[in-house]
Amino acid sequence: MSNDIQKPYDVAIIGGGVTGTALLYVLSRYTNLQKLVLLDKYKELAQVNSHFNNNSQTLHFGDIETNYSLAKAREVKKAASFLAGYAEKYAKDAILLSHKMVLAVGDEEVSELERRYDEFREVFPNLKKIYRDEIFSLEPNVIKGRDLKQKVLALLSEKGYAINYQKIAISFAREALKQEKEIDIFLGRSAISVLRWDDWWKILTPDGEIFAKTIVVAAGPHSLIFAKSLGYGKELGILPVAGSFYKASNFLRGKVYTMQIKKLPFAAIHGDPNVNDPTETRFGPTAKVLPLLERHNWHTLPDFLETSVFTLCGVQSLFKIIIDKTIFWYVVKNLMFDVPWFGKRMFLKDAQKIVPAIKLTDLKYGIGLGGVRPQVVNTKQQKMEMGEAKIIGEGIIFDITPSPGASVCLDNARKNAIELGKFLKNYEFDEKKFLKDHKFEY
Repeated sequence: MSNDIQKPYDVAIIGGGVTGTALLYVLSRYTNLQKLVLLDKYKELAQVNSHFNNNSQTLHFGDIETNYSLAKAREVKKAASFLAGYAEKYAKDAILLSHKMVLAVGDEEVSELERRYDEFREVFPNLKKIYRDEIFSLEPNVIKGRDLKQKVLALLSEKGYAINYQKIAISFAREALKQEKEIDIFLGRSAISVLRWDDWWKILTPDGEIFAKTIVVAAGPHSLIFAKSLGYGKELGILPVAGSFYKASNFLRGKVYTMQIKKLPFAAIHGDPNVNDPTETRFGPTAKVLPLLERHNWHTLPDFLETSVFTLCGVQSLFKIIIDKTIFWYVVKNLMFDVPWFGKRMFLKDAQKIVPAIKLTDLKYGIGLGGVRPQVVNTKQQKMEMGEAKIIGEGIIFDITPSPGASVCLDNARKNAIELGKFLKNYEFDEKKFLKDHKFEY
């Protein structure tokens, strides 16, 4: 099915994950655009990194993410609050609300967390500092079996949102379709290529052509393939970092994070109840490089090669990155997690930092759990891009990876809605109404 070039869509969105559907929702409800389309290659929405099995199921606010600077945490708090405000109104079934904490173990970590609390409590006034006895009352398994001489400290938030981002994406699409506008959602319809066509854009699909005035490609790492095909992002490459999880019985009541390494854009090992089954505790993620843009999908190997960092400049960049001692040992350690027999025992030590009494027999590898984080590498500057990766072209936007991921999908949609005003004539975006409707006090 093709649409008439004389009647193009105002905006076409490629990608039906939480990023793409958030934009569809915002454009349908808060702009004067009348004709929108979203397409995705899968037959259901949110089948890749937004699927509940493929991410940390966390709404990140920046309070317990210890690799964030104060400025970054302030920014993330504001951005994530929009999604919390939305979920409380329209998608309560996607939320599992509990407490969350970041745990410091040992003198050095405790001192660092004390300092961090003093710095961050102005931005997060509801963040509480708790010690051994109070930790035990909330999470007894975090204290049981722990050496009495070992110092522990935690920063606690009572608003620990576990989110099923797949349900959120479906909710965004549902709310968008309620608007009295011409909105099409084509599932099971892949975008083969994107071409400039006179003043508009043409998307080639197996079922015909789609014409649009502007395009937003919200297809994760695949967005970079489309960008490169149009001459954008030539200096960028994708290093797909796959996260895996172990699972156990209900050891934890809420989310328990450990201290993160500041140089790394990856989450530290944490434990939390599964959003779909609170009697199951997930521990992870581990991190390893895979030559795939989608976890468990070997058909994305050729796609990886199109975005790969394995060019001469890319390999030089990787070498420069990996010779950093912190990053080198992090990579080695995570590679060891996959070594048969030895890997599980090695991971056990990390899990015991959270739950000291957990045993090897308690842990089971989570088959099918975990997605891929598209870590962007700038081969010209020879460094990892630590924040969001977004490319803004002429009449087209490519969302490769938001930071810190799905948590900021609505704020990312807000930013894109503002940006689209530079491409479209007679365009109106009611940002004030958007901010009012998604107000949330954290």
